[in-house]
Amino acid sequence: MRFLRSKAAIPITRNTWRGVGRHLRFRFAAGMLFLVPLILTYWVLRLVFDFLDGLLSPAFDLWFRREIPGVGLVALITVVYVAGIVATSVFGLRLISRLQQFLLSVPVIRPIYSATKRLVESFSGSPVTGFKRVVTIEYPRPGLWTIGFLTSLTNDEEDRPMAVVYIPTAPLPNSGWVAVLSVEDVYDTDMTVQAAMQMVLSGGIVTPGRITKRLLTDTAMVTAGEAPSPALRQQ
Repeated sequence: MRFLRSKAAIPITRNTWRGVGRHLRFRFAAGMLFLVPLILTYWVLRLVFDFLDGLLSPAFDLWFRREIPGVGLVALITVVYVAGIVATSVFGLRLISRLQQFLLSVPVIRPIYSATKRLVESFSGSPVTGFKRVVTIEYPRPGLWTIGFLTSLTNDEEDRPMAVVYIPTAPLPNSGWVAVLSVEDVYDTDMTVQAAMQMVLSGGIVTPGRITKRLLTDTAMVTAGEAPSPALRQQ
């Protein structure tokens, strides 16, 4: 057995430990980058599924006397689809118009329904009540810019033009706050509403390569004196 020689032990030095540390950090970071988006996607979809499924599933659970996962979501999708068919028909348009008139005539329901309806139409890109354009303002301090949506123009007590800007919060743009400020403090951008939505939803990860801004007072919208229509003011 003389020809069998034991291999010399590899000395463990400080550089060896550094190499192992770099290897572990790289693999761990790669694993996190792969797994975290999957886990968050599953978590968000699960929350949405549980919420939507829970809207109608209790009624079906009582009907079938047992819990059937997903039946509430299927029923909700069916109801929304049927409502869409009705809403696009001639009879449905008349029915919805009368229902809206009734809801807007009830003092308690009117402010809630009107605000909710206009907000949903804004996100759907309605040309009447939708977001007019993407703007930016210096907030929370000079030098820091916040993306917002210009919803309307108005005037103050001295008849100076004021801009009403909806400031969304990331990553859910349906929650945010409304700011009323001078048009001189608002800058128009070349971003589309869809691009701004993607920017907010992604937390800034999806961002245009270049954002061009100019004072809102230099746009034809302000120089023409555009303001909310009387119909929108009444709502």
